[in-house]
Amino acid sequence: MAYRSIDELCEELHQKREEAQSGGGAKAVEKQKAKGKWTARERIEKLLDAGTFVELDEFVRHRCTNFGLEKTKYYTDGVVTGWGLVEGRKVYVYSQDFTVLGGSLGEMHAAKICKVMDLALSTGCPVVGINDSGGARIQEAVDSLNGYGAIFYRNTISSGVVPQLSVITGPTAGGAVYSPALTDYIFMVEGTGIMHITGPAVIKAVTGEEVSSEELGGSMTHNTKSGNAHFTAKTEDECFAQVRRLLGYLPLNNLEGAPVKESGDDPLREDLQLRTIVPTNPNKGYDMRDVLRRVLDDGDFFEVQELWARNILTGYGRVGGRVVGIIANQANYLAGCLDINASDKASRFIRHCDAFNIPIVTFVDVPGYLPGTEQEFGGIIRHGAKMLYAYSEATVPLVTVVVRKAYGGAYLGMCSKALGADVVLAWPQAEIAVMGAEGAANIVFRREIEASEDGTATRSRKIEEYREAFATPYVAAERGLVDRVILPEATRGEIWKALVGNETKRSLRPKRKHSVMPH
Repeated sequence: MAYRSIDELCEELHQKREEAQSGGGAKAVEKQKAKGKWTARERIEKLLDAGTFVELDEFVRHRCTNFGLEKTKYYTDGVVTGWGLVEGRKVYVYSQDFTVLGGSLGEMHAAKICKVMDLALSTGCPVVGINDSGGARIQEAVDSLNGYGAIFYRNTISSGVVPQLSVITGPTAGGAVYSPALTDYIFMVEGTGIMHITGPAVIKAVTGEEVSSEELGGSMTHNTKSGNAHFTAKTEDECFAQVRRLLGYLPLNNLEGAPVKESGDDPLREDLQLRTIVPTNPNKGYDMRDVLRRVLDDGDFFEVQELWARNILTGYGRVGGRVVGIIANQANYLAGCLDINASDKASRFIRHCDAFNIPIVTFVDVPGYLPGTEQEFGGIIRHGAKMLYAYSEATVPLVTVVVRKAYGGAYLGMCSKALGADVVLAWPQAEIAVMGAEGAANIVFRREIEASEDGTATRSRKIEEYREAFATPYVAAERGLVDRVILPEATRGEIWKALVGNETKRSLRPKRKHSVMPH
């Protein structure tokens, strides 16, 4: 028996690797490119630091023999998996390859994804899933369905332990959408990224509605209407730059802190322009982002879900190099009122920050909950309760800055002292009260106004009396519900001091299996 030489064996390995890296072949790759889409491997290269990708399971192939599938076998089985570095920090990744069997998920395809998810969990590293798939591999039937279930289970077990990011670069339909939905953040590419449960053809057949795939499940739909996605990008280049940027704010796992990044921006820096950005008239609008940019390091605010529930802002920034999660009412959209979508958006972000040890800074300018039958019938009570719950449950340092209005139950929902805020700061124009002076005067002084010869003048006088007596930060400060009334220009430094003062915070909670979040 003749044995092959080591050179021959090595050459065979090279050939197999070349075959694996060719995906579904030149024609399939050309078709992918014609759609304006990168290949699975190109996407990994864009995500990771150059030359750091270590591939796993490149020679895996399916073992299905149904419907002639045994005649169509490719290495990788439609998904490229492994790990690499992002800004020098380890990340696990899988990237579905649409050029191989349409990126469809079968038994071995799912097993590869499960392996990198298991490794990410056991090593304490983030996992990024790049989705571009035709869905379940029909020929593999129940094995395909079981594969999805195994992925969903790992998404759930990993939740709050390691960051999970989903990138939608192509079709993601049917059951395939639920893995991204179980992850922390979803990025979508406009024009190519699609998510929906049932496609346009099924909807037309069942309901008679006509809708395009893009209208039904495109990036802008999920970033503006459904709230299912968190980021949108015009190109894949832009998308992967967003992913890399987000990873820079997150710890590798729930046992670590977020990465510190010194910028040279003095944490005690004052900014006198903060005095004029926010009008003292509570009825005038402004852009809260202008406040945030003057407070955060280098004016850098990385917003999350920018296009959905625009009456509340969520995102990341740094103060003195340390990552903070930001939640803020947006006065120039629905006056910053809390509603169903804003409550859902904020509560989820709070829980994510809390899970990954990121302190939360809340900027308050809230007149109340958005009124109306649509909100009441839609369940604002239970949705609003989620915010109360999320803040109360959080154990990370909580700093609240009352910029202007802080009325009623909505103020409580924006992390008041009663809900667990460690430090509450208030600007001099802050109005902390059950309601605005106008509404309160109408109730408290109703009889006096009605009995007056000049009701309008009396009402105006009583509004001012109420505002002077109660619509200030000082009544709350007298009761210890505001820790410090501060100059607007000193906001950045006061936040920094509050964060430093609470960085060793420890919270002891009653032992329980798990909490029950409002439905």
